Amino acid sequence: MSVPKLKHCPGTLAEGFDTYSSGCTKALFAGKKVSHILPFESPKKSEKDIELFMENSKLLSISGVQEKFSLIQVKNTLRLTTNGEQGTHILKPIPAILKKVNMFPANEHLTMQIARQVYDINTAANAMIFFKDGSPAYITKRFDVKPEGGKWRKEDFASLVGKTPENAGQNFKYEYSYEELGLLFQKFVPAWKVEIEKYFAQVLFNFLFSNGDAHLKNFSLLENPQGDFILSPAYDLVNSRIHVDDSDFALTKGLFADDFKSPTYKKKNHPCQDDFIELGQRIGVAKNRIEKIMQPFLAKQVMVATLTGCSFLDEASKRGYLLNYNSRRNFLHSL
Repeated sequence: MSVPKLKHCPGTLAEGFDTYSSGCTKALFAGKKVSHILPFESPKKSEKDIELFMENSKLLSISGVQEKFSLIQVKNTLRLTTNGEQGTHILKPIPAILKKVNMFPANEHLTMQIARQVYDINTAANAMIFFKDGSPAYITKRFDVKPEGGKWRKEDFASLVGKTPENAGQNFKYEYSYEELGLLFQKFVPAWKVEIEKYFAQVLFNFLFSNGDAHLKNFSLLENPQGDFILSPAYDLVNSRIHVDDSDFALTKGLFADDFKSPTYKKKNHPCQDDFIELGQRIGVAKNRIEKIMQPFLAKQVMVATLTGCSFLDEASKRGYLLNYNSRRNFLHSL
């Protein structure tokens, strides 16, 4: 495998770039000209450095089944962190066991870019990056690290409700509903009426783009400069249907704490816009705002196809990605 010849920015997917664009480097690397090629080989190829990768993975407290590594940016170079260093970026190589596993980094990158560029969802800065041997990976900037050093307080929703493998079993991060999660904003977020709209948009996005892994640990609250908690930038957005045959929602209860389903949901076994209107009302989104927030998700967004076409997915995965998007839009419009 060799590093592909680029025609699009591996961050923004803008056309006409053979490395990161200035907009990407500003958001992801504080304006430094960092190469899109890492100065080391992937863990699967770099046998001489495998111990370094193993030690590095122990330094990252972020949980999840996918292998992650901690990087630190030193001027315009990225390297693995060592003990005692605060990482600035997270590197996610190709995971071990999934269908179409080689497409996972490109899938996550595309989904995050669509969230930001098409739906104006605040996301963690991210890009594609490549090991020296050509293997692709996904890189994201840590949003909980302060520019001057130190960290902002961050709590995922599994922690907020006190769920752990010890007290709730191995499925602790899935056994909940999006309604119950949304109602927690009123308890923990002073400006909850503003932040609940952002959460509502994320739930809509996750359904529309087949993210069946939007569990409790993939939503977090983040401390702001005033010391209050707000919804963190979105992260770990991926079209999971490309890789696994999962359900519409990651959380076992689905949208609601009770058994509510619209007549269309009961008939077609998929939620429609009526279900999301009900969710918005239950979690406190103002009635006059629900329709406005939903409108971009109901409309056919041409830029989704444009970004997908420019992405690092292979052609078959691009077709599958757009097929999933159009199918979910049809579900939302169902009567």
